[in-house]
Amino acid sequence: MGEVFEAAYGDGVADGTGDRAAEVRAAYAGLRQIRDVTGAVPAAWERRQPARAVAITLEASGLPPSALDASGARVAPGYRVTPGERPRVTRVDWLGAPAETEQKLRECARALESAGGWEALLYRAGRGKWFLEVEIRATARGGGR
Repeated sequence: MGEVFEAAYGDGVADGTGDRAAEVRAAYAGLRQIRDVTGAVPAAWERRQPARAVAITLEASGLPPSALDASGARVAPGYRVTPGERPRVTRVDWLGAPAETEQKLRECARALESAGGWEALLYRAGRGKWFLEVEIRATARGGGR
């Protein structure tokens, strides 16, 4: 059996392999197929692992994950996905130039909302830092919150 696909959360070491794009497309196609078969949007596994589902959706939409080098230094701007402060909430930050943060997070929100089943709310925290809180849309099909 093959390796399990690992979502890019934005705190991993930069992946220099050319196979990553194909792996992301396959993972996202699998996510969509599970939704189609079950009729649930988001699917049950997405509800159990929202950070993973959000990360896969963002990367599949063409948005880059942030990345680190082997020493732990940030080497690439992009999204970072972490569990939120409340159950079933996922936080998305944009790590890069502060001037582009709000715009990039809006792109993340559009990607998630167009995928269906997610509601992404943009917030401004202290010192002008922007972030998204992502949760299952209240009107999502197939199961409760």
